[in-house]
Amino acid sequence: IDRGVGGATADAVGRRLRSLADGAQVLVVTHSPQVAAQAAHHWRVEKRVTGGETRSIVTPLSAEERVDEIARMLSGDTITDAARGAARALIGA
Repeated sequence: IDRGVGGATADAVGRRLRSLADGAQVLVVTHSPQVAAQAAHHWRVEKRVTGGETRSIVTPLSAEERVDEIARMLSGDTITDAARGAARALIGA
């Protein structure tokens, strides 16, 4: 739903999804930190391949883990204090 969008457009998509969730359950898979930051709940989904078998691992995140995950989405594998600050700003925390 958010493929090929970023910045202000991704933020608008996230806000719209949040408003839809006020009256219904909405499940979104995204790579966009702007969209993820709008969520009430956050899970990390990882793909693992072991012995030729692929599994999806779904983990619910705590408030601080959510900040770190959005920071990782912003900056890659190395999470900096600046990325954490930006993640907190996106979340509104």
